[in-house]
Amino acid sequence: MNDILNLEPRGVWEAFSELNEVPRPSKREEKVQAFAMEIGRSLGLPTDRDEVGNIKITKPATGDKKNASPIVVQAHLDMVCQMNDGTKHNWDEDGISMFIDDGWVKARGTTLGADNGIGVAFAIALLRSKNYSHPALEVLFTSDEETGMTGALGLNQGWLKGKYLLNIDTEDDTELTIGCAGGIDVSSFMKVNRRSVLIEDPVVYEISISGLTGGHSGMDIHLGLGNANVLLARVLREIEKKSCALLIDFDGGNLRNAIPREANSKILLDKSHLESFTNCIDGQAKELEVELKTTDPNFRLTVSEASFEGDIPEVIDPEQQQKLISAIAGCPIGIIRMSPEVMGLVQTSNNVARVRVIGKEAEVLCLTRSSSESEKIDCANRIAGNMKMAGFVTSFSGNYPGWEPAPSGYLADLMKKTYIEIFNEKPNVNACHAGLECGIIGERSPGMEMTSFGPNIRGAHSPDERVEIISVQKSWKYFLEILKRIE
Repeated sequence: MNDILNLEPRGVWEAFSELNEVPRPSKREEKVQAFAMEIGRSLGLPTDRDEVGNIKITKPATGDKKNASPIVVQAHLDMVCQMNDGTKHNWDEDGISMFIDDGWVKARGTTLGADNGIGVAFAIALLRSKNYSHPALEVLFTSDEETGMTGALGLNQGWLKGKYLLNIDTEDDTELTIGCAGGIDVSSFMKVNRRSVLIEDPVVYEISISGLTGGHSGMDIHLGLGNANVLLARVLREIEKKSCALLIDFDGGNLRNAIPREANSKILLDKSHLESFTNCIDGQAKELEVELKTTDPNFRLTVSEASFEGDIPEVIDPEQQQKLISAIAGCPIGIIRMSPEVMGLVQTSNNVARVRVIGKEAEVLCLTRSSSESEKIDCANRIAGNMKMAGFVTSFSGNYPGWEPAPSGYLADLMKKTYIEIFNEKPNVNACHAGLECGIIGERSPGMEMTSFGPNIRGAHSPDERVEIISVQKSWKYFLEILKRIE
């Protein structure tokens, strides 16, 4: 930790280290909201909290910027909470353990929280600064971005006065983001019918998929990464057919905006089918290893015998089991359509994020994204129709709009020109497939111009998350230069 505190720019890394001592899982942000409020109050700055937990800290203009247009600097307080198997971490109590590795800051066994903690740290460092020239500031820390953007959705119109907004939530320092996809949560539930079975020589096995790369279900969806839930359903479909396997339970994935890396299930079969079961598992393992060798080289399909005492565990009704497994295996994942207008941009995608079949309840939770509102709703309806045929009831929630690309305007043009002048190269000005809060904030602040930028962050939403040190330095230099140039 001391090594991190010695990094430049010190104000940013000090703020990031302080922030990472504060638990901040989505929807449980009371501690980090209190932390943000204390930052403003300790500096003697006007500090407000709205009814949904957004924090606004206002700072007067400095230097020669007293007549410049006021700006909003925005980042979100919450983080995605993921950890590796075997890592012990209490997300409501423990801070993030960080270390430096070959020019990157990483976390030990958990997500780092650079998404969007680095943006928060930039804003705190700016609030604390006494030597930097900037226009009048409204620093906006939004809540619950990662699981529904409810903070941005709850903003009251007129609360922000700034003419321009700098969102510090882009994860590549060569990019300026000027648009993003919208999203909708697709949630399917079903009552499970269980039954007792008579098997002469029963055995229970746990089947696990692990070692997948995982990542951000928006920013990484184009990489074709393996989805543990759908892959496990595919394996179950094969052993169901070839070895009469009966499903006991299924538990995979976690958060909607994280591509699931792990999934587990338990199955029951008669030992007379053991040879066909073993052959099927071996065949599936080899098949998937070939398919995933580039995207997920650490993929593992493992099987272990699970003990049980007393009665044979109840299983899902075989007819319902077949429909359930087929519905999960057939659910769309990854890219559904590329943008026909913006080269290389994913337009529509889906992530089968969470599958849980425990007791008499089954749930399948997806996040559908699209920069086309009509495609987004159509994809959600298609998933609902697929799940209905298996007996699921589906509902939609958390619908948020995209941010229509605006590649030109005073702010975008200034940021492009400044980037070229100080780095001697052109930035990549684009829209992204992740969900940024700018579209929602823009609805509540008509006429506000917005651009998103930030340092290199890789592996967001997974325990491989890391932020590049030299890129933080580059982005901070760029940030200060933009603040000096805004009129």
